[in-house]
Amino acid sequence: MRTSHRSQLRFALELVSPDEGETVAVEHEEDVDEVFAVAGFGTTRSHLPGLAGDVSRGAGRKWTVIKSGSMPAAVFTPALQLQTLFELNAEGRIVSTREPNPSPGPAFALVRSSIDCAWAIRADVPDELAGELDRLAREEGATSNSRDTPKHAERYLELLGGETECGPVFTFPNAFVEFSGLVAIEDVRLLEGNFHGWVSDEISGRSPILAIVEDGKAVSICFCARRSERGAEAGVETMTSFRARGLGTRVTAAWSLAITASGRMPIYSTTWSNGASLGVARKLGLIPCATDWSVFS
Repeated sequence: MRTSHRSQLRFALELVSPDEGETVAVEHEEDVDEVFAVAGFGTTRSHLPGLAGDVSRGAGRKWTVIKSGSMPAAVFTPALQLQTLFELNAEGRIVSTREPNPSPGPAFALVRSSIDCAWAIRADVPDELAGELDRLAREEGATSNSRDTPKHAERYLELLGGETECGPVFTFPNAFVEFSGLVAIEDVRLLEGNFHGWVSDEISGRSPILAIVEDGKAVSICFCARRSERGAEAGVETMTSFRARGLGTRVTAAWSLAITASGRMPIYSTTWSNGASLGVARKLGLIPCATDWSVFS
């Protein structure tokens, strides 16, 4: 892996509520703006005492507020995205995807943000070819337009062949809605029947897995598609018959809170052709932070 900037920043997060770190239960939706303000928009804690709703009476939505504080987490960088997606060797070359049942990954991956650029080349690409790819990638710049095509896109394809895949990368807001009624999946039997291909051995590597369960079976889930010590990439699946109900949005929001609590950065990326995934990002108000462009050959 190579980057155009080597500096890596750190920041901290802290749960803020009337009870010093617990979820804020809001009785009335019009109070939500005040809760969000505590996340850094100028309102002080003096606004909070009147917001606590009665959870035992089913106050409805619960709002978890996150702001600058004491819980360590990583700031997003293109390098962090590559380290989350892929197992890299000592030379920074891609060995495989970072997941329980790994694949070889792309021959070349380029991630660009508005301030930085990072890339990685698969380990089985011949050294001479890898050197040329590296030389070209060093000429790529940062971009604030996630639809920008890399400067040397055509040349990468000439050298490697294959197909490209590209799309936006998002981070999560610092304040989020947390709905009740979600389940943390620890038993693969909750996934059987509705979600195919899951095996017991991958549960720990995909955790946390947050789900909405109907009649004893999960119908919508969000899990770690990729996970490293510093970041985690969201994977979302919803049964066809349960789509267009906002379930994917709910489980993804809950998953992001669990990831943040673990000290990792939650990341969401997709391709421009995946309308459903882009819709989840839009409904959640995710923050575009980079563009991911890869060549598979």
